[in-house]
Amino acid sequence: MPKTIRELADELGVSKQAIWQKIKRDASIDLRQFTSTKGNTVYVDVDGQKAIKAMFSNNSSTRYRQQKDDVDDNKKDAVDGQDEVKFLRNLVSEIQSEKKELHKLLDQQQRLALQDKQLLEEYKAEIKELKSLTMPTQGSEKDDSVENIVKEPQKQNKKWWYFGRRM
Repeated sequence: MPKTIRELADELGVSKQAIWQKIKRDASIDLRQFTSTKGNTVYVDVDGQKAIKAMFSNNSSTRYRQQKDDVDDNKKDAVDGQDEVKFLRNLVSEIQSEKKELHKLLDQQQRLALQDKQLLEEYKAEIKELKSLTMPTQGSEKDDSVENIVKEPQKQNKKWWYFGRRM
């Protein structure tokens, strides 16, 4: 029973153009001996159908192998993708642990800075207390003696270079 190219294409799961291209490429098939035309419709007889199906069955086994290879490649890609996901998860967990460690170090640094500031304030307060204890009150005799002691070395310091010279 003759079939149209469209019916044959639907049966094989390919397009009409694919069948025409296959027939044109394969020189062993003479289209005229297997076809008949009624109007614009081309009919393929049983022998032509077998020849075309054989061409596509050879191609379909090749296509099956290619699909199988594609599936294997997809599986490899999936395994590679899973490995990549595991790697990225490990990387993220490492980064998070480093972040926690940095936060601890920052907290320690801030505590030490605060302790240093408090110690500095205490030292300043002690220095002020010591200065207030050692500073003499105005009008006392000690005040005059301290000023005399301070003035005498200044006079000597101003004239030290005169020792080597004669006047």
